[in-house]
Amino acid sequence: MTRTMNGAQVILKMLELHGVTHVFGLPGETTIGWYKEWRAHSDIEFVLTRDERTASYAAEAYAKVTGRPAVLEAPSPGVTHCTPGIAEAWLSSVPVIFFSSDIPVNQDKKHGLTGIDQTALYASICKESFYLTSVKDIPILMRRAFRVATSGRPAPVHIRVPINIFHDTAEIADLYAQPEYSEYPAHRPVADHGRIRAAIDVLLAAERPLIVCGQGALISKASAEVQDLAELLQIPVATTTPGKGLMAETHPLALRVIGARGGMGYANDYAKSADTVFFVGTNTDSSSTDHWTLYGDPATKTFLHLDIAEAHVGNNFPLKVGMVGDARATLAYMAETIRAEHPALDRPRLDLTEMKRTALDAVFNSNTPMPEGTISPVKLTRALDALLPPGAIVTAEPGVAAIYPSALLSVREPGRRYLTNYSMGALGYSVPAGIGAAFAAEGPVISLTGDGSLAFVLGDFETVRRSGKNITVILTRNDTYGWIRGEAILLDDVDEPWSTDFGAVDYVKVAEGFGFQTARIESDADIEPALRAAIAHEGASFIEIRVPSQDRIVPFVPSWVRAARKKKLPYFT
Repeated sequence: MTRTMNGAQVILKMLELHGVTHVFGLPGETTIGWYKEWRAHSDIEFVLTRDERTASYAAEAYAKVTGRPAVLEAPSPGVTHCTPGIAEAWLSSVPVIFFSSDIPVNQDKKHGLTGIDQTALYASICKESFYLTSVKDIPILMRRAFRVATSGRPAPVHIRVPINIFHDTAEIADLYAQPEYSEYPAHRPVADHGRIRAAIDVLLAAERPLIVCGQGALISKASAEVQDLAELLQIPVATTTPGKGLMAETHPLALRVIGARGGMGYANDYAKSADTVFFVGTNTDSSSTDHWTLYGDPATKTFLHLDIAEAHVGNNFPLKVGMVGDARATLAYMAETIRAEHPALDRPRLDLTEMKRTALDAVFNSNTPMPEGTISPVKLTRALDALLPPGAIVTAEPGVAAIYPSALLSVREPGRRYLTNYSMGALGYSVPAGIGAAFAAEGPVISLTGDGSLAFVLGDFETVRRSGKNITVILTRNDTYGWIRGEAILLDDVDEPWSTDFGAVDYVKVAEGFGFQTARIESDADIEPALRAAIAHEGASFIEIRVPSQDRIVPFVPSWVRAARKKKLPYFT
């Protein structure tokens, strides 16, 4: 059936047909025409933020939790502000459909206000960047956007919409969606069968194999398949920090996080001792591999790699077998093949529980003295670990806020319940991610942040409060850019870093001004009551805790720990 529709109506209808229920963004003059139709004709919920950067991170987190492509929109004056979230989504393989409205076509060439080449700006951090110049093209381009974003390696797609498109009309005859692209991964190609059999032979012959899962395995929703293969072959499973949650960390075969951002000493040592490493859904980046040194001399190890992105397979380590395919589908076929072709398989049982418990207890019971006026982030994390209810989501960002929970929080049910931005690692992620996660799921959200990051997003405390969601922001405060300070002192031997410290702020008063329920943790005895009250509060909560900077108590970063030993500084490992 052919219908006369304006561009705003077509866009909204195509979003509805693809099952979109939320859009994150901020208004501008170039979006008024869209909003007019939206208010009158669509039930899609618009999540209004106070900064486009916040909207972009919220959308990225929403897509991670829901397993569906998120939708982000921004007006032309704020179009550049979305680059942090889109860059993170690009590197994290997260599908975001990003609409940026614009001044009329070619008006930028006349120096129209806010006119820049948006397409060129986003082409390098999106799989595709479209320029809508005709209402009639909207259905085909939006179907393509969802198809491209959710297929292969998921990633953002950018759609540039000149202001006139919202008002222009056309006869539309192809108003339909391709519903299989409303979730991701949209397709699940199985890797080459011959390579799968070759990988099975290598794993069966290995004496000390290890499976290492990145967030690609989470994206593929391959938790059950990873666990099945691990149990079948009795192979331990480690995760990268972004892959945390792929497997319940209380499982006997779960080694927990490895690498340079939250990998504990025992786990990294185990990874180094493996004779065969099977990478699943990881790009083997510098963080997850401790700058590619984690496994020792690559020539002495056997490496296998499975990933949907062919560019990642074998990128940093020489492979015995490389496989390009979806993790869930390929691992399921691998297990099926093993059962069919090795029916008498009987592997010795492994149980890493005691090793993990010993390592965790050593940290929890260390009673490392804290500098005066500070509280142990270990004790905070331990209490949070004990109190988190099922269904809770934790967001965290680089610094004290992420390094301790990455190592010490125990994910007890597989799934994407722990969100970090360790693909790009920019500051200001956790609170916006908490907003996105709160709209994606029902459970309480805990957003762990540092004062360096919090300054980026204080305006969106109003968004948190207005949302009515159960979001608790925990500020680990040390009045410094602690990661930079730690890097400078521990690795560059700087006596006193330049330009890392900043002035004190009464953050509790600020949070109270936004309408948060607040608490300040000033002793170990305050930790549990403050957390309990916040988690139970059906609304916005804020907790401040003073913690030592990373140069004073060294966290779980292998290169820093090595330096701390030489300098005789206290550290956790």
